[in-house]
Amino acid sequence: MESNMVGWFEIPVEDMDRAKIFYEAVFQVKIQVQELGDTRMGWFPFKNGQPGAAGSLIQNKDWYTPSNVAGVLVYFNSEDVQNELDRIGSVGGRILKPKTLISPNVGYMGLFMDTEGNRIALLSKK
Repeated sequence: MESNMVGWFEIPVEDMDRAKIFYEAVFQVKIQVQELGDTRMGWFPFKNGQPGAAGSLIQNKDWYTPSNVAGVLVYFNSEDVQNELDRIGSVGGRILKPKTLISPNVGYMGLFMDTEGNRIALLSKK
């Protein structure tokens, strides 16, 4: 395999507008929402040829359910996880684990719950 294992991720949401506001505020990005039949997708910014996987928020009541205890845990890269953690509470999220050193070689992580009830993690070198 010539690439990283993760090529795409989807974060289930119940309220796309609420989730869009939350993620735009926490990560200081613009999310583009598209209607695809019964599914709404909110696309995170993506640059071809850059490291990391692309992904979206996704709303479809028949196929996606947010969860704070089950399923895969997505880690977003960050310059410093404290930057995003500092914005979580003001937009309706909750910090589950504050900035924590994993190891000097790996860096730091933080864990939060978004407005939809999903566990999401952050990872940074400093």
